[in-house]
Order: sequence, then C-alpha cells, then structure tokens
Amino acid sequence: MSYPTAKVIADQVRAGKRSAVSVAQTAIRRIEKFDGAINAFTDHTFNRALLTAADIDRQVAQGIDPGPMAGVPFAVKNLFDIEGLVTRAGSKIRRTANPPTRDSAQVASWVNAGGVLMGALNMDEFAYGFTTENAHDGATHNPHDLTRMSGGSSGGSAAAVAAGLVPIAAGSDTNGSIRVPAAFCGVFGLKPTYGRLSRRGAFPFVHSFDHVGPFARTVGDLALAYNAAQGDDADDPVQARRSKAEISLDENSPPPDFRIGVLGDWFQNNAWPEALDAVEQVAK
Repeated sequence: MSYPTAKVIADQVRAGKRSAVSVAQTAIRRIEKFDGAINAFTDHTFNRALLTAADIDRQVAQGIDPGPMAGVPFAVKNLFDIEGLVTRAGSKIRRTANPPTRDSAQVASWVNAGGVLMGALNMDEFAYGFTTENAHDGATHNPHDLTRMSGGSSGGSAAAVAAGLVPIAAGSDTNGSIRVPAAFCGVFGLKPTYGRLSRRGAFPFVHSFDHVGPFARTVGDLALAYNAAQGDDADDPVQARRSKAEISLDENSPPPDFRIGVLGDWFQNNAWPEALDAVEQVAK
C-alpha cells in the first residue's frame, strides 16, 4: 500500500504544492477502504482533521509556516487523551468516563507542529498484553498477513503505519509495547529515554516504567515525529528538564557514537535461523 512519507507530505504542504485538506481526504479514504480488514482504529476524528487541515492551508496561503509536520496525518493509541473523546485505554469500564477537556501532550505537540489527527488506535486492554487481540474492540490484524497478529500493546499504532493509513502514529512502551508491534509489522518504533517526552494525558500502566514514542515507516519520519514531540511540560513531574535534542532527518548520517546492540545467549540459541539472518544483515 504505497503512501508518501511524512517528510514529503510536509514539504509539499509547506511549499503550497499540495493542500493539507487533500492530504486529509486521501487519508480518510484509505482508512475507510482498508481498516475494515485491519481494525487499527477504534475512533475517528475526521471532522476535526478536515478543520485542522483547512486552517493549515489558510496559514500557508498567508505565508505562515504551519510547522515541520504541516498537513501530516497521524493517529494515537487510545490511551492518549483527545479533547472531547473518551480515553478508553482499550478497556470496557472506561467507556462511560468523562471525556478529557484538552489533548494529551503527545497529541498537542504534533498538532502544534502542523500535524492532523485522524483518530485513536486499538490496543491491549490497559496496555497489558503483546497481541492487540482486544476483547472489546476486536483484534488488530497484521497488514502484511491478515491471519497474523500485529503485536502489542500498541498494535493498532504499528498496523496503521504499516498499512499506510497514516505515516506517523504514537504508542506507549512499558515492557515492549512499541518495540514488539514495530517488529511484527515491519515498521520503525522508538522507545525514547525515560523522561525525555511528556506523558501528560497518557493513561498509565506502570508509572515508573511507562514511555511514549512514535512509529513510522522510515527513520527520517521517526526522527521528524520524535523531534516534534520534544519540549518541556511542567505537568509531567518526571520529565527531564533538558533542552531539545533533535535528531538529523538525514537517514544516511548517523551520529558518530552510534552503537548497535545484538542480543546473544538465549536469543541466539532459540530464535528461528531466518530471524537471526535478518538481525545479522541489519547489524552489518
């Protein structure tokens, strides 16, 4: 399922070569066409998306830079607060909770950078699981093979990106919940250093271990999303009070101290040979 990268979309929108509204409309059509089989989304925010996109186009017409994610569609795991939408966190019991009155820090940061929110994504209940086979919202299927699982607990986020429904999505990771679905769905996922990104408005699992982070189909898009998500937030007491540490969007220029760790012992002795071959290729 071909889909332009977030960086390409943002560059086109900021240059006036493509309207943010047309980008949002394309994303809506793709979600409506493909997500019935994948089940990545639990909630849509299409009306909000079109209004946001129209405002971005007005800014561009007035010579105002909407931000580095101008017109980029994104979605978030349904444990992130979205103004006016109940934060279900994959559960049944929270469906009668009061909807939040403001966006989570993760949503707000990407919106402030010009991103366009398309909706909320499926997950394991209360982020406790590795499969995203949710008893209340159904299973999220792997876009590469609908008979297989997407991983979890941020399976909806990884599947939405892998299927090209959105180029960027947000998830959370306490014990693998970004890394596992990213691996299963063949996309990039980032679990940032604890305290780097604000978790304000993200429903907690284990407060002292919870991380939030992005998914993307390219390293450049992952860097774009991560850079836009940074910033001080006094409402998250454990966030590190440090200046932004932006990553280069040039995928061919890793930092000089770049290191790769390869797991040995149990993993080397018990993994499928095909998996070990793939790891070796990546490490090289």
